[in-house]
Amino acid sequence: MKRPLAYITAAWSGDDCENAELAAKYCRTVYKAGFSPICPTLYLPLILNDAIPEEHKDGIDMSRNLLRRSHVLVVCGHTVTEAMKNDIAVAQRLGITATTLEGILTVKGQGRK
Repeated sequence: MKRPLAYITAAWSGDDCENAELAAKYCRTVYKAGFSPICPTLYLPLILNDAIPEEHKDGIDMSRNLLRRSHVLVVCGHTVTEAMKNDIAVAQRLGITATTLEGILTVKGQGRK
């Protein structure tokens, strides 16, 4: 079965370990809902140093490229940050559907008793 690509965005904290744990949880939920999750927060901190301006910019560019290839943007959590607003704006400009994690799960559950 081919799974549509779902880009995960959330209000990430400054702690890479905490972010990775939360991102993995969101990705697992999206995967179980029938999507292939894409979450740069899971791997970019392993290869880029965000404190170096050029690498920070490269991380943003790489993330945007992945968002462009996605079929849906999944907004996770209950807080919306400026970075998330940017993801939502990019998705809207590109005609990519944006929904919440709860929205994905609601749609998946339709037709079940």
